Amino acid sequence: MNKTNSLANWKSYVMTSLFIVVMTLFLKTFGAFLGLINIALLYLFPVLLSAVRWGRGPSFFAAAIGVISFDFLFVPPVFSLTVADLRYVISFLVFLSVAALTASLASRLRNQFHQAQQREAGTAALYALSRKITAISDVDVLLNQIVQHVSDTLGAKVAIILQNSIGEQQVEAYSRDGLEWANEESHLSIAAWVYKHHARAGRGTQSLRESSDLHVPLETDGQVHGVMAVDVGDRGMSEMPELIRIIEALSDLVAVAISRVKLANEAKVAQLTAESEKLRTALLDSLSHELRTPLAAIIGSVTGLLESEAVFSPEDRRELLLTIREGSTRMNRLVGNLLGMVRIESGMLRLNKQWCGIEDIVGVALAQLKDSLQHRKVSIRLAAELPSVPLDEVLIEQVLINVISNAIKYSPEGSEIVIEAEQQGAMLELVIRDKGTGIASSDLARVFEKFYRGQLTKHIPGTGLGLAICKSIVEAHNGYITATLNGEQGTAIHICLPLHFAEREEDGDDSRSEDFDH
Repeated sequence: MNKTNSLANWKSYVMTSLFIVVMTLFLKTFGAFLGLINIALLYLFPVLLSAVRWGRGPSFFAAAIGVISFDFLFVPPVFSLTVADLRYVISFLVFLSVAALTASLASRLRNQFHQAQQREAGTAALYALSRKITAISDVDVLLNQIVQHVSDTLGAKVAIILQNSIGEQQVEAYSRDGLEWANEESHLSIAAWVYKHHARAGRGTQSLRESSDLHVPLETDGQVHGVMAVDVGDRGMSEMPELIRIIEALSDLVAVAISRVKLANEAKVAQLTAESEKLRTALLDSLSHELRTPLAAIIGSVTGLLESEAVFSPEDRRELLLTIREGSTRMNRLVGNLLGMVRIESGMLRLNKQWCGIEDIVGVALAQLKDSLQHRKVSIRLAAELPSVPLDEVLIEQVLINVISNAIKYSPEGSEIVIEAEQQGAMLELVIRDKGTGIASSDLARVFEKFYRGQLTKHIPGTGLGLAICKSIVEAHNGYITATLNGEQGTAIHICLPLHFAEREEDGDDSRSEDFDH
């Protein structure tokens, strides 16, 4: 950096000298037409140009060389530094004074212009950085974006150092060309000092003033989130105040961004914790209701069979056994739903797709629910020539069992449950309709949420898991499931599954429609 500055300084003096030489040759050629006063005034031009272009040093140099050239070449006696008329000495002093004042003003204007440019560049850098990091929510991505942007803005190597979980300093991100520089041990020790004292250290500061690096704390509300290290090199001390101002402005923005992401992550963890607690409470509450009813029925039936076996007729014993089986089936279904939700939440749900006929799956589901139907009429209306569907047979059976179980639970005995299926373009639509309690219009979009219970059915025991599991399974098949009102009474659940390249069956039955009375 010093070599570059020295070369630039020598170049400014050389260019000033060449300009004065050219001007002197011009004035020597046309001096007879200009007069001494105009020649003296023209020698101020190199002073102004040097002050604006290169600063005070070259401008004072131009003033001195200009006076010497004017005295040696134009003031009698020519080609001598002596002065025949002492009044010229006063002229030289006035010239030098005017030149010095002009150079100072021009140099000050130049410095103000450069400061305005630097402030504008700093403001633009802050704005660009703020736009870039506004939508980032991942800490690693945020830090990498920051160090690269600051590096490009300052033209320097940049690294960000954070404290790890055990309180040690650790380099978390660095600019593209800063790997070796960022891994220097000195950064960690300086960062620890900055963390402790909440103060910057390095070049241009009170601590480690002669260092080639600058370490700035990333601080908000008295809390240090990290340290930003910048390789400022051997820049002159006169440049450091403005550079430190820009770096501190950037570091404040970086600190706010890091704080925002940390707070967002903490809020997310708190929200997940609250939701987990809410789900746990809802689950325990639902399980206490769902398990108590079938367990009470099972215990009562078993106790009656054990203690009063002689009292019961064969028909009574069969009814008690059916009650035990129904309660066990209900508990098994509940456990299956819980395990299914665990698989879904943990991402362990895997599909074993095979080509299946939907009528077979409907038949299996109804067979498992035979004891629960209790005098309800089930109408199965399948369109003609339904194609086979690529699906996981076990999971879709669980979907149908859950949906039909809800239809049974929320509809009165003797009512009708209708199961319909037809092809809708590239999808197979399966609809289960009941004449039960129904769902409020405001709840139709929410009944598929975990543990959500509709306003009209809260008085009926349930976990609120069945439809949520159905939704996850159907969506895993790239299908969708919705709930609508079934006319004036009841609910219709629509399940749509993709057919993909399903082949139609070749046999041409006109329709498949069956009515089962239980």
